[in-house]
Amino acid sequence: MTRIIAVANQKGGVGKTTTAINLAASLDATRRRVLLVDLDPQGNATMGCGVSKNDVEVSSCDVLLGEASVRDGLVPVAEGAFKLLPGNEDLTAAEVTLLRESRRELRLREALQPVRDDFDYILIDCPPSINMLTLNALTAADGVLIPMQCEYYALEGLSALVRTIEQVRDSVNPGLQIEGLLRTMFDPRNNLANEVSAQLTQHFRDQVYRTVIPRNVRLAEAPSFGMAALYHDKYSRGALAYLALAGEINRREDERRRAAQAASA
Repeated sequence: MTRIIAVANQKGGVGKTTTAINLAASLDATRRRVLLVDLDPQGNATMGCGVSKNDVEVSSCDVLLGEASVRDGLVPVAEGAFKLLPGNEDLTAAEVTLLRESRRELRLREALQPVRDDFDYILIDCPPSINMLTLNALTAADGVLIPMQCEYYALEGLSALVRTIEQVRDSVNPGLQIEGLLRTMFDPRNNLANEVSAQLTQHFRDQVYRTVIPRNVRLAEAPSFGMAALYHDKYSRGALAYLALAGEINRREDERRRAAQAASA
């Protein structure tokens, strides 16, 4: 059973694309079949996977507009076995076009349907805003992974995103869940970070991943080499943290499947 996870946070600079790339690589390392969909017009996930966003023949824009299928746009990632549906600035035009279309929020869900069984996980890197592209991702997803820094303004942004998730659940995607909250760029020496982390755990409890992503030079360097930290320096603290996150996500998914099987027995 495929799990589609939107990696979303309307606040920029929280490690959203870093998480999407490194989680895809880490899940791939655990022998899961992974597709990473770049739905951000900046195309950072595409570039971070070593693919030139300006040279792609078929992008996620073409898929959203119904001009190509997902399979038409899949490209392999050089260092890993996972697949990428690239994105670039054409997505900005796609968003404007979609606003005039019917069933516009369902485009990605319908496009992914034919390839769902080809993958164990489909990760969607969302733009840093709540717009039609993000709405497509939330409508297609089973869960939302929310990367966030442990700082004051992050809590305010989190509240807005949770309200958006609830609205999507009430309207077009009743099965949508919060997959988990991921604390990124975490510095345990920072008192405010520790306070916000404690508030998150108190309010969201088990929805907060035990794994914490530290500030790490190798994580920051890896995109300039067009690769995940796991391929850049597999022993770095950042790479090991994302491997731990992949393990945690796999365990949660295994538990979810066992519960579903028990319920249907």
